[in-house]
Amino acid sequence: MSSAGRVGTGLPPGRVQALADAIRTVAPLDSPADARLRQFFRARPQMGVQDRAFVAEGVFAFLRHRRSLEALAATSEPRLLALATLVRELGKSVREVDAALTSDEREWLATFKARMQEPLADAIGADLPDWLWDRLGETMGAERRAAFARSAREGAPLDLRVNAMKATRDDALAALQADGLAVVPTPYSPWGLRITGRPMLAQHPWFVDGRVEVQDEGSQLVAFLVAPRRGEMVVDFCAGAGGKTLALGALMRSQGRLYAFDPVAKRLANLKPRLARSGLSNVHPQVIAHERDTKIKRLAGKVDRVLVDAPCTGTGTLRRNPDLKWRHQPVDVAELSAKQTAILASAASLVKVGGRVVYATCSVLPDENENVVERFLAGHPDFALGDAQAELARAGIALPTGPTLKLSTPEHGCDAFYAAILERKR
Repeated sequence: MSSAGRVGTGLPPGRVQALADAIRTVAPLDSPADARLRQFFRARPQMGVQDRAFVAEGVFAFLRHRRSLEALAATSEPRLLALATLVRELGKSVREVDAALTSDEREWLATFKARMQEPLADAIGADLPDWLWDRLGETMGAERRAAFARSAREGAPLDLRVNAMKATRDDALAALQADGLAVVPTPYSPWGLRITGRPMLAQHPWFVDGRVEVQDEGSQLVAFLVAPRRGEMVVDFCAGAGGKTLALGALMRSQGRLYAFDPVAKRLANLKPRLARSGLSNVHPQVIAHERDTKIKRLAGKVDRVLVDAPCTGTGTLRRNPDLKWRHQPVDVAELSAKQTAILASAASLVKVGGRVVYATCSVLPDENENVVERFLAGHPDFALGDAQAELARAGIALPTGPTLKLSTPEHGCDAFYAAILERKR
């Protein structure tokens, strides 16, 4: 049968080319992959929803498996990598892509398929850069490192946080299940729901009116460590787009004062529509120039609770952000560690006696986690390490994590997070 006779049952050639063009756009990694992909779609307003979903799935599959794909394909040519991604990662048969192939590509793809089962060296087969593979081996050991690598190559589910100001989790669960969504409660966060697949929720009534927000379960648990009380003064020191800010505000029942600090105005601008949906009235977003801004100094010694969700390598979120493993180098870890140390020291200056700062990252690297906290405690004898497990238990969350929170994707099913409670004693 000619290739023309198979067009109806195979992938449209235009889709295959769109994926190749998107990979060409994203592959240089000169900016975050999701931002580059949004630019790609904006430049092609004629693309339909299904085509965009197909391209996005293919691009992120490529990024998760980039190193092994390029090794087996023996090329960095975007169109050939698109074909390799479709066949190896998305399970498309050669017949399904045949209508899009030239004769040379047909021959190349047959060779690639024959090579797909070839053994690959450790870091290449794990789809990690050598430096990260080695670093993880030093800190995790071989078995946990292998589990981490497997989880990093999987797509993440969609986690939601039910807004306790507006709804209960049981009501949200029943409503979303009634709409045909494959949704279950998260195992740890009492506010969390987990949805299989990537449903379009932007226009869903429960999302539009702020009864649910998108937030990974691990991120939700960090808010419970801060444990803000009604009427307190609380600071989210690195608020970003405000996911944890909104969770803190709900824990405070919109009472007291909650500052959302961030040095990037655009990130705080993304908080505004979310804040409007949330029903919270106690959140005060403020752009700061740096961690020594005068807005921070005015609050020195006056704040009950501070959350430092520190900028980090994001190695705990590789399921969602696979480009991060290719964009970071060892020098970045050292630079971030120094930055994290400075941010934590500045944030801690806000805390009154009896208050706490929670230091958190979505990294699995000790350089960004335990080492930062140990240096802080060594230089700040007025602070002591709190008990994360006990704090979660007070919120009704049974999670045997020990004094510090250490969430692992293979073990806990959410993004990997580290968090430490630092309490000011005097």
